[in-house]
Amino acid sequence: MKITAARVIVCSPGRNFVTLKIETAEGIYGIGDATLNGRELAVVSYLEDHLIPCLIGRDARQIEDIWQYFYRGAYWRRGPVGMTALAAIDVALWDIKAKAAGMPLYQLLGGRSRDKVLVYGHANGKDIADTVEAVARYRELGYQAIRAQSGVPGLASTYGVSKDTLFYEPADAALPSENLWSTSKYLNHVPKLFAELRQQFGDDVHLLHDVHHRLTPIEAARLGKELEPFKLFWLEDAVTAELQEGFRLIRQHTTTPLAVGEVFSSIHDCQQLISEQLIDYIRTTIVHGGGVTHLRRIAALAELYHVRTGFHGATDLSPVTMGTALHFDTWVPNFGIQEYMRHTAETDVVFPHDYHFEQGFLYCGETPGHGVDIDEKLAAGYPYQRAYLPVNRLEDGTLFNW
Repeated sequence: MKITAARVIVCSPGRNFVTLKIETAEGIYGIGDATLNGRELAVVSYLEDHLIPCLIGRDARQIEDIWQYFYRGAYWRRGPVGMTALAAIDVALWDIKAKAAGMPLYQLLGGRSRDKVLVYGHANGKDIADTVEAVARYRELGYQAIRAQSGVPGLASTYGVSKDTLFYEPADAALPSENLWSTSKYLNHVPKLFAELRQQFGDDVHLLHDVHHRLTPIEAARLGKELEPFKLFWLEDAVTAELQEGFRLIRQHTTTPLAVGEVFSSIHDCQQLISEQLIDYIRTTIVHGGGVTHLRRIAALAELYHVRTGFHGATDLSPVTMGTALHFDTWVPNFGIQEYMRHTAETDVVFPHDYHFEQGFLYCGETPGHGVDIDEKLAAGYPYQRAYLPVNRLEDGTLFNW
């Protein structure tokens, strides 16, 4: 099954997406997501200038060999740009292989481990009262797991809080906007938020929270300990994970479950975290982690150490990744939960898909492949618009983690 063509499609139906389409001599094509939020065109160049010329003429069925060729053959391995480009190729090839077999992707991976995929949504508000209302709306929509974020008194803005509580897009400006941050104000506020949420909603809803890499290990340990009475499903990205052993200190002080990994691009980024059981959920996503081929290795390693998957699923990945992730989630034995941030209506029209939401769960479809396509004519009507994620500064002006 010879690869005859491959091209990159860049569009912005509400936000920027990069999509790779691979075509074969048999007329079967596959698509993969290559979106890297705020650095999209770097991946476009890497694909067009370096990978696609080496892809033409290869056998699309040889997924593992092609993955190794681009990973080992690059010499300069890993990193978000290279692994996102490799993921786009890998997902498109899995799409082709499943279509050629006449199977939905989960069948090609090994079949169902479950009938439906538990997902969580994002509830946020400018203050605790607003967040309580947002959680109530998500409960009305049927969500059984909800991530809760609230504005912090004394800070004009903070991560996870937006004007639109259903569609949150942090890449908000042609040049990076700046936020101010205070760790002490945040640490004093968050336990109050979850105390109120448990008071209002009881224990029947799973509650999650994202710190977004803004604490030191001892600060994260304090927060985890103070949140224990409220039984969080997880505390996400409590610290930056370049220092993987930093999670040891958190583990010594709290039993609040820990999740991390959305910015990881390789199994090496999480090997210590998993093998020392320093986390409970691994959040590496297919689009930034080298595709299905590499995520299978991460999931298999995690299973050995009772670590479950909890893949990133914000709007900075396209429906192509979401559809592929749902097939992966349906198959993988050590599934935990799937983040699900809804795309805009414009995005859903450009990327027709067969997955659907019902009462807190997503269901992947039975279409051969991963079940997501792209309408190139519609996509052409949404040209690329440069957009950056914000940057963060402490109140004294020091640049900090956003």
